[in-house]
Amino acid sequence: MSTEATDVMVERIDHLGIIGGIIHDLKIIEKIDGRIPSDAREEVTTGEAVAAMIINGLGFSDRPLTLTPQFFENKALSKLFREGVMADHFNRFKLGRALDDCHAWGCDALFTELSMEICRQEGVDTKFNGLDTTTFSLTGEYDTECDEHTIEIKHGYSKDHRPDLKQAVLELVCTHDGGVPIISKSWDGNASDTKIFRKRAKSLMNSFKEAETPRYLTADAKLYDRKTIESYLGEVPFITRVPGSIKLEHETIQQALQTPLNKWQTLDEKNRCLSFELNHYGLDQRWIVVCSKEARERAEKTVEKRCQREQKELKKRLEKLVRQEYSCRDDALKALREHGKKANFHQIVEEEIKEKKKYLKKGRPGSDTSYKILYQIKGRIETIAEKKKHAIEKASCFVIATTVPLQELTNLEVVKAYKNQNGSVERGFRFLKDPLLFTSSLFVKKPSRIMGLLMVMTLALLVYAIAQRRLRQALKKMRETLPNQIRQETQKPTLRWVFQLLGGIEWVGFTTGAAVQKVMTGMTDLKKRILSYFGAAVRKIYELETEPALPMDPL
Repeated sequence: MSTEATDVMVERIDHLGIIGGIIHDLKIIEKIDGRIPSDAREEVTTGEAVAAMIINGLGFSDRPLTLTPQFFENKALSKLFREGVMADHFNRFKLGRALDDCHAWGCDALFTELSMEICRQEGVDTKFNGLDTTTFSLTGEYDTECDEHTIEIKHGYSKDHRPDLKQAVLELVCTHDGGVPIISKSWDGNASDTKIFRKRAKSLMNSFKEAETPRYLTADAKLYDRKTIESYLGEVPFITRVPGSIKLEHETIQQALQTPLNKWQTLDEKNRCLSFELNHYGLDQRWIVVCSKEARERAEKTVEKRCQREQKELKKRLEKLVRQEYSCRDDALKALREHGKKANFHQIVEEEIKEKKKYLKKGRPGSDTSYKILYQIKGRIETIAEKKKHAIEKASCFVIATTVPLQELTNLEVVKAYKNQNGSVERGFRFLKDPLLFTSSLFVKKPSRIMGLLMVMTLALLVYAIAQRRLRQALKKMRETLPNQIRQETQKPTLRWVFQLLGGIEWVGFTTGAAVQKVMTGMTDLKKRILSYFGAAVRKIYELETEPALPMDPL
């Protein structure tokens, strides 16, 4: 019995089918190509090149852009893109031209238009808008471009704690609903947060006024700047933290701490607050003093360390002090007071002042030898418990300022909005700075391409956030759970963990004579169940049913 030779072709998909399917569902390729037409002679469009960079980044392979063709060598490109697309089509020349085209069109405007269209399509709630910035440290030399629309790669305050390196600054505005980025903008390496926040507040004035539903800007204390508030924040409803450098902030916390506990509002088992209506920088505001148990626990450790450092320093001063001699008792007491004057939590207490004779001639003194009386002081260090307690209580509190009326947002809603701002934007920055994402790709010569690449990175965050939001919404709607890293069931798994669960899925083709057969391998019941939570485009890539495998049982 004769058998014909069989050729086997294996193409990996793993979790990349989810990324490709979400990109297809969101029509990112079509949206980009509709704005940036490609040369008919090119094998892939600008939109497909951008999609390839997104898939490469979300593949978490730690490959720079120059090795994108290598990344796609064993991938099912016909599934992720279309028939006829090859790995070599995504060479560094094509990707570089795509970044140039995006910059020429306007990276910031392009991202904002895409994100707002996608948010409307997905029904993302844009009520709360979290604003923050981060820095990306860069190595090497960069071309100098005089175009006013191109950033400068230069030294500045590094949030990566690398002042030796030049950098670029990225501004991001994310929704609290799923942490979806809606605004992205690149800035010069030395741009300050205060300047960036001020310009963003100015740009949001009209859009907030014209919005059909209320919108609020949330940010950290850099937003609370006198010029920003006086110029723009009267027109933009904001929620931000009041800087500790403002005298009125200290006074307000002090007033709150002197208020009986029964006047405070309990937010939850760990937080309580007290609000004040006041006018500051010429603007009527509501200041909410928040006190939390978690902050108190941190404050206790911090203040204890400060106390120990201060006590150690005072001990050194006291050791020097007791060896010194003074001509009168008052001078000794004055020196004692001066040594403890700058202490915050301690005081040096007099224990004893000793008199000491100092003879004016050398040699063995006689009964008639002249002498003078000198004084030496002995003291001890005491902790001022009341000051230590007050420092802990003050450090346990912070002040949130808002111009939103109480009848529009309660104190609890304002506090939650501020805390969610930190979570949504900071999670986005941690994602973008993941060593396995795009960090190694930032070594490109032209600042204009750095801007294009930062836009692509934020698009990758957009795709990731939308996919994770879809998954969690589906799990909640269907009352389903997935196992997390420690095998506990959860309705809020991270998409990064779900990507790991989908490893090992391959598109295998068998060629026997003239017959070609392709099958999807590596599937398990858990993987099929995970893929069933996503849209039809994702299920099509994985050769699953066009409808979800599980019925959608509404809540």
